[in-house]
Amino acid sequence: MNGFGKLTLVETRLFLREKIALLGVFALPVGLVVGFGQIPDFAHAQKSLNGQSGTEYIAALGIAVVLISIGLQGIPMVIAQYRERGILRRLGVTPVRPLTVLIAKLAVWAGAAVVSAAFVVAVTRLAFGVPTPVDVGWFLVSFVLGMAALFSLGMLVSAVAPTSRSAMAIAMGLFFPNMFLAGIYFPTDGMSPSLQRIGQFSPLGAAFHAIRDSWRGVDPRLEWLGIMAAWAALATMLAVRYFRWEKA
Repeated sequence: MNGFGKLTLVETRLFLREKIALLGVFALPVGLVVGFGQIPDFAHAQKSLNGQSGTEYIAALGIAVVLISIGLQGIPMVIAQYRERGILRRLGVTPVRPLTVLIAKLAVWAGAAVVSAAFVVAVTRLAFGVPTPVDVGWFLVSFVLGMAALFSLGMLVSAVAPTSRSAMAIAMGLFFPNMFLAGIYFPTDGMSPSLQRIGQFSPLGAAFHAIRDSWRGVDPRLEWLGIMAAWAALATMLAVRYFRWEKA
């Protein structure tokens, strides 16, 4: 096993020790599906959801919540703490470069998101008989672009925040508006047309709509895919430009 593989294994073990993180990444989305799945007739088509079943809608919602939870809660806090504690600075004088640590951590977070999404799909199918994503190709594209957009946004927050406290404050300032505009708190179908449009331009809103549509076999709008790609590219460029390895 090479150095990157060993480092990824270490980061995986550290991640698995974080019980609260495990609950948020794995238990929360499955819990949403199981909880809402107990509602009578929720597995049938809902008029308020444009004919989509409630269980299928909640499953797509759960996957979107995982992406933003890791992107705007896990990533900014952990990277800011690493900088604050001098871990990134100390790694700068060792054979293991700080960039390798960041890539390893991102690989672990990406792997966790993939496993969580797989759990949601499996539970939704096995426990409630809801079909797996109809358009698998578009579903995977939507998932990967959503992960890229939200993870990049989290890296940008960790790049510009001087401390872990400020990182969390900035992240929360982005987290809750994204959740609202994407329709996580209540479906965007019931929002005004202007709010719906604004929400579709948010990274989480574009990701949720694309994942939701591809799950039920509708090709996601190219504009949603473009919005996620644009967020990922812009946030990545700014994160690279302003990222600091040492505490200011």
